Amino acid sequence: MGESLQSYYKSTVIPSLKQRGGYSNVNQIPRVEKVVVNTCIGSQSDTKQALEDAKNELTTITGQKPAETRAKKSIANFKLRQNQAIGARVTLRGVRMYEFLERLIRMALPRIRDFRGVSPRSFDGNGNYTLGVADLAIFPEIELDKIKRNVGFDVTIVTTAGTDAEAKLLLSELGMPFTDRKLTAKKLT
Repeated sequence: MGESLQSYYKSTVIPSLKQRGGYSNVNQIPRVEKVVVNTCIGSQSDTKQALEDAKNELTTITGQKPAETRAKKSIANFKLRQNQAIGARVTLRGVRMYEFLERLIRMALPRIRDFRGVSPRSFDGNGNYTLGVADLAIFPEIELDKIKRNVGFDVTIVTTAGTDAEAKLLLSELGMPFTDRKLTAKKLT
């Protein structure tokens, strides 16, 4: 596909969803509202440097400066104090959101070793999808020799869909490679 994901959504996905979903109005058709990329540094020994590295890597991947996330309460067992910086978060909307989704779906996910698709079970019941990525190296923007520590992150795709089925149909039309659970269950038995 030579066209961008946003133009592909407008030219192909909207008519397909309108026909398959039986929507009478274009505004009823589900769409991606925002994408939130979140990372947590955990219990690193040098928290300030780990947080800076995580913020730099998120900036490289998303093209937008991340906001710090802070602990809501103190937990002594985790050596965590209230209001301590523990991670970073980026909320993407509009053009940057579609560019990030395009890079995630078309370039990054296929680079995962032994990739068979993403789980269709990660919907939250309200039409939102969360995907955990353990390795930043799947993104082509990240230079492998500059990675100091392996920081994973979560990608939450927030849609306007009312149900998980509508959201899965939307993401499938956009090219999200879901695994077929029935097929893998048959292979195991």
